[in-house]
Amino acid sequence: MQTLVGWHIEMEFQEDGDRTRAAAMVRLGDGTEMRGHGNAQRHHSDPEQLRVGEEIAGARALMDIASQLLQKAHTEIDEASGRTSRPLM
Repeated sequence: MQTLVGWHIEMEFQEDGDRTRAAAMVRLGDGTEMRGHGNAQRHHSDPEQLRVGEEIAGARALMDIASQLLQKAHTEIDEASGRTSRPLM
């Protein structure tokens, strides 16, 4: 039987006029915490859709964390293997 591992992700949003900011935090199974940030800005001619700004800013915050996770994984590969690996992202 395989062991299941869970990560806990928290996301917060701040709305200010036509700007949305997202802050994300993921807590890994080894206790490591990574934080990411993302922004979105509505074009002045677009209708107000708060959820869309949250989705864009949130996606960008998660992409920030994804990049950090890839770097962490490749650092661990490099340390274990003694060679240099390259992230594909």
